[in-house]
Amino acid sequence: MDVLRGVALFGVFLMNMAPFAGAPIMATEQQLLSLPTAGLDFALLDVWRWLVMDKANTLFAFLFGLGFFLQMKRLEARGADFEHLYKRRLTVLMIIGFLNLLFLWTWDILHLYALAGFILLPLRRLNTRDLLGIGLILALLGRTGQKALAEFGAPGSWTGLPGGYADQDILLRQQLSESGDYVGIVGSFFDWVFVDYLASGMILGWLCYALGRFLIGAWVGRKGWIVRAQEFLPGWRRVRNWGLLLGLVFEGIAVIISEASWLPDWEHREFYAECIHLFFVPVLAAGYLATVVVGFESGSLHRWLAPFAWTGRMALTNYLLQAMVMGLVLFGVGPGLALAGKIGTVQVSGIVIGVYLLQVLFSRWWLGRYRYGPLEWVWRALTYQSRPAMT
Repeated sequence: MDVLRGVALFGVFLMNMAPFAGAPIMATEQQLLSLPTAGLDFALLDVWRWLVMDKANTLFAFLFGLGFFLQMKRLEARGADFEHLYKRRLTVLMIIGFLNLLFLWTWDILHLYALAGFILLPLRRLNTRDLLGIGLILALLGRTGQKALAEFGAPGSWTGLPGGYADQDILLRQQLSESGDYVGIVGSFFDWVFVDYLASGMILGWLCYALGRFLIGAWVGRKGWIVRAQEFLPGWRRVRNWGLLLGLVFEGIAVIISEASWLPDWEHREFYAECIHLFFVPVLAAGYLATVVVGFESGSLHRWLAPFAWTGRMALTNYLLQAMVMGLVLFGVGPGLALAGKIGTVQVSGIVIGVYLLQVLFSRWWLGRYRYGPLEWVWRALTYQSRPAMT
């Protein structure tokens, strides 16, 4: 579990920072094209879209649902009031998430996981078939339905309202950043989040997306396929082989349809590419999951995967540290470097890899001295309303 969480955390870091530093968020298309690494930047971003985009957050959400089920069984076996404790745990997570969303990192996922977690609670008693069936429907159709409504302009659809993506909006964000105007930056992103994420209803599509993955994770937990992974290695190998094959092929097709300039243009081209992508994200993510499980349990990749467990045990702390790093690199507040519009995907990828390696070392050092990461300790203390021992 910790290894899987650590692997997912790296992918989330990469796919948070690379698109956010690019167009049309914190850099204009023209700024990126003027960089000396422009050709390689665009090619590398396509590679990350093919291999990583949405797969990492899929694994993260899956692990949330899996952890939910395992914790439920553990607490119920001890006679604890699981529902009461878990509601408190989700409330703390939601507060942390909304603080992150409003004041640090506008693409925060924690608040969404907390909201989906509250919906998961009453669904935990579903029978095994319904748990999987509803999970698959929501996982495959949550954002796909949102995209369809946006594409075909149904009345009252989740189309999003205009604003936030034009060059003048991007340049305004850069101006606020370079002037070190923290209040202005926070206000600018709050307006954007309110219009593009909340008022548009996009949050509902993402909520279904996350909840579907939670339910699939809970289903796998109920089956015991992670806890008793050794017993199911032949099945995991089949999932690995088919998941990687189908996922890589069809995700590659989606990227080609979306990005290849040599293809003829046709109506709704981007939408069809996005549908292929959203349908095969869970397939490739399952392939990655199975690869890690087989590699770890069989010992073939144990040596290479083990360090991910250190960051995985401190996932909350490391996730918020990553948000701080992205802010320091892209914005000019305080010691910030204000590099938005001045670096491309190649440099961003190097920063992500370097920072993540430092997180691995920091996590190993910290866990060699303490039982919990600093924010994990706070989360646990507020959940159980007691101060757990740190050593």
